[in-house]
Amino acid sequence: MRSATVVTRFLLGSLAAIAVILIGGFFALRGVATEEAERDTQERVELEGKLVEAAALFDDGVLTGDPEALARIDNVVQGQILGESVVRVKIWAKDGTILYSDEPRLIGERFALGAEEAELFETGGADAELSDLSEPENRYERQEDKLLEAHTVIRTPNGTQVLFEIYQRFSSINASASRILGTLAPPMVAGLLVLLLFQVPLAWSLTRHLQRGHEERERLLAGAIEAQDRERRRIAADLHDGVVQDLAGVAFGLAPLAADARRRGNDEEARVVDDAVDTLRQGVRDMRTLLVEIHPPRLESAGLEPVLDDLLSPLRAQGVETHLSVDESGRDDALVYRVAREALRNVAAHAEARTVTVTVTPTTLTVTDDGRGFDAAQRAGRAEEGHVGLSLLGDLVAQADGTLTIDSALGRGTTVTLEVPR
Repeated sequence: MRSATVVTRFLLGSLAAIAVILIGGFFALRGVATEEAERDTQERVELEGKLVEAAALFDDGVLTGDPEALARIDNVVQGQILGESVVRVKIWAKDGTILYSDEPRLIGERFALGAEEAELFETGGADAELSDLSEPENRYERQEDKLLEAHTVIRTPNGTQVLFEIYQRFSSINASASRILGTLAPPMVAGLLVLLLFQVPLAWSLTRHLQRGHEERERLLAGAIEAQDRERRRIAADLHDGVVQDLAGVAFGLAPLAADARRRGNDEEARVVDDAVDTLRQGVRDMRTLLVEIHPPRLESAGLEPVLDDLLSPLRAQGVETHLSVDESGRDDALVYRVAREALRNVAAHAEARTVTVTVTPTTLTVTDDGRGFDAAQRAGRAEEGHVGLSLLGDLVAQADGTLTIDSALGRGTTVTLEVPR
């Protein structure tokens, strides 16, 4: 992966993290603002309750619905309590009757008080909570989006307790959270951006270092495989020009001795010499098969199909049914051969297959067997034991912009697929 791509992803991830911080900060601040607003509203309802108690409750007329008493309360509410924030005021009797409201249609109606409101008559103090606008007593407030209601207990001149209630717009709480966030966000974002600016060069340097290390590893791997091929060619040439020729010469030289022994009537000697000649000739055949596995001398001259057929010949000798199909050229035949050789070597050593199929197209190589297969744990175990042929080839294939996949499962055989560009 290119350094620019990595750094771009790092930047996008960092910007996404900043966005998450800002959004999360807004909701966290809104929660804090809500709690703070509830406390402020509790204090506010107590102060405004005392204001109504002192400035409007000169008698007990509110308990009987006296118009003059209600008018005095309404003057105080309209003039000093209602505004941009507070949109509704109600005074409740203990039995749930609305004694006063700035919405006259509610006066005289009776609703069940909630447990928290009823408890205030016993404990005093104040309480605040989000309004349930679906309740029937709140039907005239439903045009509002969201309201926070607060309650406190006040007393009429004869000591009768009544519940004073105000409704405050919740939008003011969101506005407060937005103001807090607007104050905190600029220095917070600036600090994160400064941190990001310091990290980008570091990320770029680390990415370039890792990329150079990866490229160096690929070069070393390619060099190791190339050196391995050169060594294979040298060993194959030495064996062909040395041991193989010597064995073939000895077999050729012994053949007349067997014929001479028969002429002399010494059948036992002829039999021993014939056995030696057969053993030497079989050794020559085995050595030539080994030479094909070590290095295909005909890949450049004869082409891919005969060389792959040579790789399949040991399997056919073991009684395995083989199928070979090679399409037109236009690919990296050397890479195809390397992968096929390693795959067929694994088939011969581990698969116990009955059928092997090798298919080559202009862009793919597929080696399929119906052997016993293996699972991921077995493959990892083989790698730990040093059997890393296909793994090393996978890196070489990646360097050639190809892909190598191995599909196998216990009892389902194995399919090795190489995809290479033309």
